[in-house]
Amino acid sequence: MRLRKTAVALGLGLALSLTACGANSSGGSGSGGESAAPSSGGVKVGVILPETDSSARWEGFDKPMLDKAMRAAGLDPDIQNAQGDEQKFSTLADGMISSGVKVLVIASISSDGGSAVAAKAKAQGIPVIDYDRLNLGGTSDYYVSFDNEKVGALQGQGLAQALQGQQGAQVIEIEGAPTDNNATLFYNGQQTVLKPMYDSGALKLVRSQPIDKWDNQVGGTTFEQILTSNGGQVNGVVAANDGLAGAVVTVLTKYGLNGKVAVTGQDATADGLQAILRGDQYMTVFKPIQEEADATAKLAAALAKGDTATADATATQTVADPKGNRQVKSVLLTPQLITKDNVKVVTDAGYVKASDICVAETQAACTAAGIK
Repeated sequence: MRLRKTAVALGLGLALSLTACGANSSGGSGSGGESAAPSSGGVKVGVILPETDSSARWEGFDKPMLDKAMRAAGLDPDIQNAQGDEQKFSTLADGMISSGVKVLVIASISSDGGSAVAAKAKAQGIPVIDYDRLNLGGTSDYYVSFDNEKVGALQGQGLAQALQGQQGAQVIEIEGAPTDNNATLFYNGQQTVLKPMYDSGALKLVRSQPIDKWDNQVGGTTFEQILTSNGGQVNGVVAANDGLAGAVVTVLTKYGLNGKVAVTGQDATADGLQAILRGDQYMTVFKPIQEEADATAKLAAALAKGDTATADATATQTVADPKGNRQVKSVLLTPQLITKDNVKVVTDAGYVKASDICVAETQAACTAAGIK
């Protein structure tokens, strides 16, 4: 990473082009309207994913991995995507409930929307698993995700590592959707590392801004506005995921600052890993989604049979829901910090193909990292 100790002033001009930037292209169908495979004749389970715009993970990783894991567990998954539309999320849930699913798995757009769906399912005696995102104030029986405060702490750790020795380095935070509890957890984790550094003057916080709906276009525009209002000075950017990081990098590239400013990310997408290999993004967080899918399938299979003992033996952790004043039985998996030095971890695990990230401009970095 080509980091520069002093902040760099921007040139004139505020036009922003984010075409093909942070909204990573998905490896899945992107339609969200069809199941990934024909019916297997197993117990029917409904799965609703939130959207496709903010991250490639939902259709590229979660959908096929959940489908495979659930079919292996003897389930017949109906996996659909709400495409960021709360009404569609609710309508999909209504259809699944009416069709007689035995378990409903939801990665909601917002806690309010997810909680409303969970309440409708519970009224019909259908157990609900919050997938990846906990619905605050909800009634879901179980929660499967990663340790999301740890994810944020890794982002803070990565930024601190990149800016080591740069006393007073200026930082802009571009955070996730304020309606997504995960975004709050990421932020809380980041602050365990960064707030003491802000308080001591080791780093200077310019501004922290959540981005509604994790919208990459809005994230890029917002970042540029903050940057120009700060006189074009920045040393590091906390971007809450790889999609927002891509939008930030597009702005930095516009002004010739890419590779000179430390940028964080999350999800270990192909676009994010390419940016790391180019030197435009410092780090991402790898979350082995297959483990999340496998744990969800195991829980769903137990719940579909009414076997709460096995479900409880699987979800041995708890997460506090302060809005609902309850503890939710949970499976929390371990994330991993990824920089240029260990991108190979992601390709070796089979989450991203070497051919997806080792293109002409990154081939030398791939070779140096032992990625084939």
